Amino acid sequence: MRNLVSKKDHLLNNFLGIYLLAVLTLWIKTYITQRSQFELGVEGPLQQFLLLINPLGSALLFLGLSFLFKGKKKYTSLVVVYTLMSILLYANVVYYRFFTDFITLPTIFQTQNFGDLGGSVLSLIKPFDILFFVDVFVIFYLRFSRKIQKETNHFGYKKAIAIIAFALVVSIINLGLAEMSRPQLLTRGFDRNYIVKYLGMYNYSIYDSVETMKASSQRVLADSDDITEVINYTKSNYANPNEKYFGAAKGMNVIYLHLESFQNFLIDYKLNGEEVTPFLNSLTKDENTMYFDNFFHQTGQGKTSDAEFMLENSIFGLPQGSAFITKAQNTYQAAPSILKDYGYTSAVFHGNNGSFWNRNVIYKSFGFDNFFDASYYDTSSPKDMAEYGLLDKPFYEQSESLLSSLPQPFYTKLITVGNHYPYKINQDLVTIDKADTGDVSVDAYFQTARYTDEAIKQVFNQLKELGLYDNSMIVLYGDHYGISENHKKAMGQVMGEEITPYESANLQRVPLFIHVPGMQGGTNHTYGGQTDLLPTLLHLLGIDTKNFIQFGSDLLSEEHNEIVPFRNGGFVSPAIYSINGKFYDNETGLPLDDSQLELANSIKKEVDYKLELSDKVVNGDLLRFYTPKGYTPVDPSQINYNKDANAESN
Repeated sequence: MRNLVSKKDHLLNNFLGIYLLAVLTLWIKTYITQRSQFELGVEGPLQQFLLLINPLGSALLFLGLSFLFKGKKKYTSLVVVYTLMSILLYANVVYYRFFTDFITLPTIFQTQNFGDLGGSVLSLIKPFDILFFVDVFVIFYLRFSRKIQKETNHFGYKKAIAIIAFALVVSIINLGLAEMSRPQLLTRGFDRNYIVKYLGMYNYSIYDSVETMKASSQRVLADSDDITEVINYTKSNYANPNEKYFGAAKGMNVIYLHLESFQNFLIDYKLNGEEVTPFLNSLTKDENTMYFDNFFHQTGQGKTSDAEFMLENSIFGLPQGSAFITKAQNTYQAAPSILKDYGYTSAVFHGNNGSFWNRNVIYKSFGFDNFFDASYYDTSSPKDMAEYGLLDKPFYEQSESLLSSLPQPFYTKLITVGNHYPYKINQDLVTIDKADTGDVSVDAYFQTARYTDEAIKQVFNQLKELGLYDNSMIVLYGDHYGISENHKKAMGQVMGEEITPYESANLQRVPLFIHVPGMQGGTNHTYGGQTDLLPTLLHLLGIDTKNFIQFGSDLLSEEHNEIVPFRNGGFVSPAIYSINGKFYDNETGLPLDDSQLELANSIKKEVDYKLELSDKVVNGDLLRFYTPKGYTPVDPSQINYNKDANAESN
């Protein structure tokens, strides 16, 4: 026994021994985490093997950098790198629990949102999470314990380089095998899930950093020639308006009602025999309301901000982070600026801080005349507050006077927050029981959804009282999912069926209602997404969109493209779904027959090309090189949302 102890002591007294121990523990921890905390869709022996070895190359390489330091500094550097890698791993675990996605470099710099996220983040932290850092404490002990003799001799650059070279060889083998399983892995990287599955969490972080820097450099390198390809594409994919609907809302006010985290399965859903959304259900039968039951959100990491970005521009959000944060200074040709040329005043109403999602900056680039944020509302009563701002009912009540003050016609958007994760609500305000799945988030979701439904009924009544109802187009849209894919078991109970990848894609439907006085309503089964809203809205107002760069098409047009791209490169359509790299038959929900794979791959190629062009427009700020005929560009410097300044001007 004494000999074993002495051997152990000898191993730990040698820096190489501590390094190998650190590599082993980080490798095992990362593998277990990637296997248990992320749904990566690992299939077959090769993918299983890649998931096993991909943390090894990263651990060997990054921890091996400590050999380049001398004396005790190599111990300190080992501890620092080990701790940072552990924090990165755990941060992705917490982020994934809600977003079912991985952190990107741009999301790290979205710091203006952090102050409002406290409660949501805490709800994602589990008691067993301390296990993610037990090994970190051990490494700290080995560094600072006096019982372990520290090796102060320099390891030698040749030996250090040999270790790093070995680490690179392991990583190169990993990449080679990954390319065998998934050709063009790094060049077709819309889906972060694939990068993590094949290359591991740490190599993904390097890939993401490189992609972010490439995107940032695109603006500097872009010139006016780059917009030509985009113009040709959007013109060739333009959908002529439907004569029956073109101009049906001409001259009317536009009122967008934002349905936070609202999924379409809630419509006509009964919980214990009781309708969850009775008012929205009634709208599906309203003679002047068109309800789209195959409308999908297309958001990425920007979530709500992505939905707004597509709503205003008919351009996709970014593959990493939020354009609201990183591209706020770009040139845009958004809905409020287009409508300004037709005499419209524009405004956004939101009972949260104006800096959240950088709205008080990017709204100016969009051309919004007014932004009524929390500073315009009374937020002093705790009972009126949700975690992310003013609750829906008091928000609509207080918005009444602000809305009435706007010159008509106006283009407006009211953003609510009551139905936001983690779906907490004062039980004095609820009018429906929770579900009983045992999943806290899923069970509470129905109560906040019912509250949202009641608030929508309230605002409809307010608009009638204000005399605005009969001269306004009212559009209700869901921004993104409310229940992520991490709740499949509970959602299986809610839906009464297993949540397969195909069914999970169907759950990405969000509501879309377009109410126009005098327009024939009904349920519309057309497949569409959030990029399609702007051309649809403008055509209803009698404004042709042919000369604008828009990646969506009019939902009411007979030429509308029913292929709905997702930000990760997947898509849905009436015939074929593409989910996590696999194709499904939309009639059966089963994997696609081989005879249809050629068609599916051609659609996938089209989707990738559309996303690529959209990213070029945003990353290269290409709209600065193109001004449509008759359009007046926005001058953000002339817009001021400060409450005191606006009061003085009035």
